[in-house]
Amino acid sequence: MSNNNQINSGSRLRSSYLTTTISIALVLFLLGIIGLLTLNAQRLSVYVKENIGFTILIKDNAREAEVKRLEKLLSTSPFIKSTQYIDKETAAQDLKKELGEDFVDFLGYNPLLSCIDVKLYADYANADSLVLVEDMIMAFPQVKEILYQKNLIHLVNDNVKRISFVLAGFALLLLLVAIALINNTIRLSVYSKRFIIRTMQLVGATKGFIRKPFLLLTVLHGFVGATLAIAMLSGLIYFTSGELAGVIGFQDLYLVLLLFAMVIICGVLITFFSTFLAVNKYLRLKTDDLYF
Repeated sequence: MSNNNQINSGSRLRSSYLTTTISIALVLFLLGIIGLLTLNAQRLSVYVKENIGFTILIKDNAREAEVKRLEKLLSTSPFIKSTQYIDKETAAQDLKKELGEDFVDFLGYNPLLSCIDVKLYADYANADSLVLVEDMIMAFPQVKEILYQKNLIHLVNDNVKRISFVLAGFALLLLLVAIALINNTIRLSVYSKRFIIRTMQLVGATKGFIRKPFLLLTVLHGFVGATLAIAMLSGLIYFTSGELAGVIGFQDLYLVLLLFAMVIICGVLITFFSTFLAVNKYLRLKTDDLYF
């Protein structure tokens, strides 16, 4: 009978340890996802801004050699990331595919103009810089007009700032939730051992001696949970790296290692301080209070 009780007790203990570790791992995994987005917030901002560009319409009488020289000059400018020249015939073919019919045969001529699609570097993708860039480009005699959505520029820049603040706030909120969840999990684990703590006190064990095994065990749980969270984050990064490679810096080893280090530090520190506070609570309780 005694052996059965010991087996059941050991089974419940292992189950408790497993539940605690998995709970910590899942919370740290969610925290790691937000950390990944937060660390990449600047990269996300750059990615969005550098996908905003404008189109330079070329005059119909401009010679192609002159337009090519203009494109080469623009591509070497410090504020322009990329350029793409599209002649009027190519533009007509692209529009024909979109419309599903040959509008050139219907009209009898090609009304489209040759153009150069331009993408700016993120630092120059704002309204003030675009005005200066526009004035410079319009000085070229081959340029007829510059097309871009001014409202979209303002909207993107405003939304990038808002998203950064929201992301930071959400990361802080999730960190607090993670601390609360891990703290509650550990408090429940320590609560189940409150009578062991009292027994150790009764035989003369010091507070430091009593706290030590609890701290070592829960810090180990925190480290193992963080390791599991890192394994899940690695899987997430591996399976999404192809689709989000241009948006999130999965290839930046320093950034990934920094994220993993943060997960481990959070897992160890949160479990350490939660255990320290929980054990101290039961060290201060009177014997009668242990039953409530």
